[in-house]
Amino acid sequence: MNIYVAGILWVLGAAAVAAVVAYLVRRIGETDGIVENNEAAGQVFTIVGGLHAVLLAFVLISLFDSVSAAEEGSYREADSLVAASWAADALAEPTRSEVRDLSISYAGTVADQEWPLMVQGNGDPGDDGWRQLDQLRTAVSAATAEDEWQNDQKTEAAAKLWEVYQARQERLNAAGSDGVSSVVWFALVGGSVMSIALPLLFGGPRPRTHILIVSILAGTLSLLLFATHQLQNPYSGGAKIEPAAFESVMARLQ
Repeated sequence: MNIYVAGILWVLGAAAVAAVVAYLVRRIGETDGIVENNEAAGQVFTIVGGLHAVLLAFVLISLFDSVSAAEEGSYREADSLVAASWAADALAEPTRSEVRDLSISYAGTVADQEWPLMVQGNGDPGDDGWRQLDQLRTAVSAATAEDEWQNDQKTEAAAKLWEVYQARQERLNAAGSDGVSSVVWFALVGGSVMSIALPLLFGGPRPRTHILIVSILAGTLSLLLFATHQLQNPYSGGAKIEPAAFESVMARLQ
């Protein structure tokens, strides 16, 4: 289902349910003294709504930062792989060709094999990528440096491969992470329900306005929860980072 359609359904569904509940409360609920309770209910709503808004903001900002970090990490991994291959171009054959071929194979493994699994939230895509990275390290380590320039390039290639390893580990950790823990989800959903329930205690001479206010609040909170759900995995959903960095590596080195 399209993400925008799904989001609209979330918002409209929550707004409709809240509107029905608000209507039933005004229709069959106890009305004596409800207007007089507005001040007390409003004070409680300010505290509950404020705490819930802080929690939602903290979670969303954290997820936005995680998505940005994951995207930057994929480009850092790809760029370091290209830098290692270019540094190895200064080494003698067969190391030069072996490093370039392995770099292309590694990028292809990440884009074609690992990425679809990461979209599903799998942070353990198998051993192919690790084996190719280890072969790259072994090839560079076993290369013979005939002069100071080659020795410097060999050191540079090894350093860039270490950066590839670090970025790769971060990428797999992000893919295998649960994003938002079940405890935080419980707090988010529970806080949303309480934030919607408190305005149901408000009273006034215009029921339609009251019902509209409650439904808008429910739709807004539902929208924020939907955004939280979509940002949990940076490689799927609303974030959906693509393997463009590694596709660029294959095009650049071939």
